[in-house]
Amino acid sequence: MEKIVILTGAGISAESGLGTFRDAGGLWTRHSIEDVATPEGFARDPALVQAFYNARRTKAARARPNPAHLALARLQAGWPGEVVIVTQNVDDLHERAGARDVLHMHGQMAGALCGACGHRWRAPDTMREGEPCPACRAPLARPDVVWFGEMPYCMDEILAHLAGAGLFAAIGTSGQVWPAAGFVTEATAAGAHTVELNLEPSDMAAEFAEIRTGPASRTVPAWVGELLSRC
Repeated sequence: MEKIVILTGAGISAESGLGTFRDAGGLWTRHSIEDVATPEGFARDPALVQAFYNARRTKAARARPNPAHLALARLQAGWPGEVVIVTQNVDDLHERAGARDVLHMHGQMAGALCGACGHRWRAPDTMREGEPCPACRAPLARPDVVWFGEMPYCMDEILAHLAGAGLFAAIGTSGQVWPAAGFVTEATAAGAHTVELNLEPSDMAAEFAEIRTGPASRTVPAWVGELLSRC
């Protein structure tokens, strides 16, 4: 059975109460990207950045998986072939819905990263300015998330999966963030059928063979149901 590769973005978690960055009232309307999502912003004001991610971490911990997350976990469990979930999201809602081996290309809010030695560990609920690394004790702990200007995680693995995909789906993505915006091109070149499931067509919608619009909590379970009915 064909391999399915799925890319998810902020839109899939929006119905769990985690707002997208670019919607009206979104996070970037209250905070500058340069201030809270760049290495330079962290160097300039680490207290602000830690407070920003502490608040996001608390909100994400209170969120619950919605029907879209649950449907993808069901697809992964029921599909005879491989189902690879790649997410731009830094929450853990896919895992809490039951998904396995999710590739977090932008890192995870629940993690901490040492800016000195690269050690990773589970972040405390509240990280402080000058938080020490448990391995080297350098006071350079930061959220283990990929900021603008940094290289996303797992790229070699993701590109290898796209090269072998028979079906590629992008769910809840804006089509504005690279390199993820180019995944549809990679999948198409590999001969995969491509489908976008989004509240409204993204900037990359013309690159997809199939478009489904509407809330993820409705479109994703319906799409998964269709796929599993073929098994």
